Amino acid sequence: MSEHTTSPRLSRRMAMERFDIDGQAVKNLALAGLTWLKTNQEVVNALNVFPVPDGDTGTNMILTMKSAFDEIENSPENHAGKMLGKLAQGALMGARGNSGVILSQLWRGVAHSLENSPAITAKELAKALAQARDTAYKGVVRPVEGTILTVSKDLATAAEEAAKRSDNPLEVLEAAVKGAAESVERTPELLPILKEAGVVDSGGKGLYFLLEGMIRWINGLPLDTPVASVTPLAAMNFENSMEAVEEGQDYEVVVDFRPSAPLELDRFYSRLEEIGTSIQVGEGEGMYRMHIHVPTEKRYLAIDYCMELGTVTNVAIENLMAQMAAIGQAAQQRAEVRPIQANQIAVVAVAPGPGIARVFAELGVAAIVEGGQTMNPSTKDILASFENLPTNHVIILPNNKNIVMAAEQAAGLTVKQVRVVKSRTVPQGLAAMLRLIPDGDFETVVADMDSSLAQVESGEVTTATRDVEIDGVAVRTGQIIGLHNGKLVVSESSLHAALLGLLEAIGMDNFEILTLFYGADISQAQADEAAEAIRKRHTGLEVEVHSGGQPHYQFILSVE
Repeated sequence: MSEHTTSPRLSRRMAMERFDIDGQAVKNLALAGLTWLKTNQEVVNALNVFPVPDGDTGTNMILTMKSAFDEIENSPENHAGKMLGKLAQGALMGARGNSGVILSQLWRGVAHSLENSPAITAKELAKALAQARDTAYKGVVRPVEGTILTVSKDLATAAEEAAKRSDNPLEVLEAAVKGAAESVERTPELLPILKEAGVVDSGGKGLYFLLEGMIRWINGLPLDTPVASVTPLAAMNFENSMEAVEEGQDYEVVVDFRPSAPLELDRFYSRLEEIGTSIQVGEGEGMYRMHIHVPTEKRYLAIDYCMELGTVTNVAIENLMAQMAAIGQAAQQRAEVRPIQANQIAVVAVAPGPGIARVFAELGVAAIVEGGQTMNPSTKDILASFENLPTNHVIILPNNKNIVMAAEQAAGLTVKQVRVVKSRTVPQGLAAMLRLIPDGDFETVVADMDSSLAQVESGEVTTATRDVEIDGVAVRTGQIIGLHNGKLVVSESSLHAALLGLLEAIGMDNFEILTLFYGADISQAQADEAAEAIRKRHTGLEVEVHSGGQPHYQFILSVE
């Protein structure tokens, strides 16, 4: 083929085969990986073991990568090592959730390995992926196989084997992608809970999409058409899409319709990609629900398109900018935290709702970070909460198992003395706060807070997002489920039945005090009614009711 007839697709691949990977190539590959990961965000989010409103993994990995790419987007740097250093720093500061923190550690390992490399050779790439694996494993206290860690290990092994056969970095990268794909499919065999839930590991799948996007860009394949997928209608969780409303996407449109012919998902997604972003598609009993974010001038196009495909039965249009403004106003109504004096102990607490934030404030926290399920704060968010406090002694209460790693990463980025008390639930965080002595000995207070975590039982009540059977509990989408210390213990058709069933599983006869924090979708009257039902069932039990304001969870329970 002559130079004049060479296609852009072939030219790009030929260039990657002929030249080592420099700084600008790193930028292009990072953008391609981010774009493809974002395109398949809902695929990753749907890979949740428990049938709870989570969907964090894909969102967290995207926000981590976006922070990473923001650091290099306008950089003219041609030195690959220096470009990767900037990328890794951005990932470190923007890391959210466990998956985002591990992803940032992978980039850290790659950057450290290649810091002196102006361009990346095949052998250097394989060595960097091996160091990425080692760095990620070292960053986790108790590594679990069948997760993103395993995928990072297997893709590194595949890359090392490829580097023995080839001096072409592209072939090494392709081998890594193939190794990642195969590793993801094996994760259920390594982690029984994945096999029981019928899913592969979400973090590993996200890492695969990130690398696959790079190969797709090299091969000239589209990056804006997602892997076609649908979820049950009742499992569609639109709250997650509010976390990253893109500039120019002014309206949220939801359309229910019955197609007049079998729906071709690939074509359907492809057309929707031309209209907007944050696309989700659900199905149930012949009905499809389409969700999309669109600019003002395109707010009716998705509706018209669905009408072309069949009969539209329901339409909802929401002004996203107005919703985001309302969220911003609510955020400004922060709980009043107590002033901290020099040399006192400051506590930073992550709180999922305004009511819970107020309780933490009343107990004496120095700073509150908004966050929780589906809204994990970044390393940078946590770091910013205490960096300007007038004390060098800081304790962080993450209050969510998916925020612990980001908190630990923030603690390692400061010259202050910072300890993370690994509270994995709000009740644990509140129990720890009762041990705070602002003028006490720092290490003694930390130890007291740590010991308090085992002295409180935590419960959560929410709506199931999909059908599954875990730990002998059969769940159907839309049922109300209860979790005791993170373990699924009950599934019922009504809120009261689930709440009482959860208390039965906890064994309330062995406890004296129950505190109910009711969520944003529960009224004071409903909460009082639930409390009265509990008092009738468990006479003598002291029941307190507080507005928590948390999303997704009707009730959070603290049992003492």
